[in-house]
Amino acid sequence: MHHFTWTVLVLSVTLSVSSGGKVLVFPVDGSHWVNMKVIVEELHSRGHSITVVRPTDSWYIKEESPHYKAINILSPGGFDEKSFGSLVMRQLNIRKEGKYLTFLMLVLEVMEHMSKLHRRMCEMTAMMFQDEALMKSLTDSKFDVVLTDPFIGGGVFLARRLGLPLVFNVRWTAHGEGHFAIAPTSLSYVPMPGVELTDKMTFSQRLKNMLIYTFSLYRTATIIAPHYDTFCKRFFGPDVDYFSLFQDADIWLMRNDFTFEFPRPTMPNVVYMGGFQCKPSRPLPVDLEEFVNSSGEHGAIVMSLGTLLAELPSDIAEEIAAAFAQLPQKVLWRYTGPKPSTLGNNTLLVDWLPQNDLLGHPKTKVFVAHGGTNGVQEAIYHGVPILGLPLMFDQPDNLIRMVARGTAKVLDIATLDRAELVEALKEVLYEPSYRENMQRLSRIHHDQPMKPLDRAIFWIEFVMRNGGAGHLRTQSFRMSWIAYHSIDVILTLLTALLLLLLITVLAIKKCCSLLFKKKLKIE
Repeated sequence: MHHFTWTVLVLSVTLSVSSGGKVLVFPVDGSHWVNMKVIVEELHSRGHSITVVRPTDSWYIKEESPHYKAINILSPGGFDEKSFGSLVMRQLNIRKEGKYLTFLMLVLEVMEHMSKLHRRMCEMTAMMFQDEALMKSLTDSKFDVVLTDPFIGGGVFLARRLGLPLVFNVRWTAHGEGHFAIAPTSLSYVPMPGVELTDKMTFSQRLKNMLIYTFSLYRTATIIAPHYDTFCKRFFGPDVDYFSLFQDADIWLMRNDFTFEFPRPTMPNVVYMGGFQCKPSRPLPVDLEEFVNSSGEHGAIVMSLGTLLAELPSDIAEEIAAAFAQLPQKVLWRYTGPKPSTLGNNTLLVDWLPQNDLLGHPKTKVFVAHGGTNGVQEAIYHGVPILGLPLMFDQPDNLIRMVARGTAKVLDIATLDRAELVEALKEVLYEPSYRENMQRLSRIHHDQPMKPLDRAIFWIEFVMRNGGAGHLRTQSFRMSWIAYHSIDVILTLLTALLLLLLITVLAIKKCCSLLFKKKLKIE
């Protein structure tokens, strides 16, 4: 009987592996890889064979892993951790000094930095395409699908070259927020990234929204299009438009949902998986458990500013530490800089902390965070209100969404002082509406028929089983601007109406003329 049980177990494992598909992953480094890694590990656990393309200078994507086989490309295509951290620090100092001209120069520098990132990725992809042995190996491997993050275009181009179905793990594309590249977007109630607005806008706010949209078109034309247009012409010919390649993906696994996002139009091949990386909390390490439990009835505060910034300018760190010291709560703060002189006995500095497990701990009362998507979604999952200290990128917009729902309060970290921070912390700690609103969001997030990660895996496997999902793709992006907005139809109908009116007027005029002549003859 024991032998029979082992035989059945071995056969079941063998069959599950043999029935698994082959997935080619072209990821983006940094915090984007944190998201992609969750999907990669889940696909591997379900018997699929995963191959990950990574540049040799990758920051987060490891060469060795039990969950995937890596293809290493000898090209500087990864993120530069030091330059990103330096950029954030400079931005904080400029905001603190209030030098708007300098800030504008920094914005232009960020644009140049992103342009360089896209250029390097195009160069890396070109290097792959020119490596005949590599491309033959990829073709012979007979992958079932390409899974990529469209923040960069390499995975899109690779799927096109290999003729494979394409699935996106997406929040951002090379052009901006994912919805803007695939779904109808009315600027009257859909705020652009960076404007820090809600879906209820005044006239001046809608004007601002339109101006930011115009600037985004300029940004795309200057820092993205030159690299991708050149690449497309070189490898696919002049008739292939890179923007259409992005829109031609089979499934868009969107890393948010309408617990977080404002309502807006969407498409049938957009699958929402907000919070897919979240999971129930696990027991904390013994030392952290003792520290958190020592907080008693006051509870604990967790602070982390994400992967880009583990330390702060000394004066800001001093103010934050001094504010924490005035509170009865225990504070866990991920911080690797010099120890602030104002640090209180209630605050523990750590190089790393198990963020998800701490947010799920019953003693945790507030999450002090920069507003990255992962952290915000983990806070929603566990029902912990947020005190936001946004740094850059999408973080201010993420936190504005939480403020609009009454689950967060936001401060400017660059001009922060201890009194302001203490007052804000006490408000979020002791005003019950913050926790009540966040726990309501948490209940809504959990109240769904399928876990977000399971939904994501289902659609990846759906594409693998069916060779794509072309029946879900809209054809709108293949239409010209005139046809899409029915300008030609409207002009045709207007012309016909004008002709009808003209004929009617002429007919009436003719009838009046005939009647007038007849009347003259009678007289």
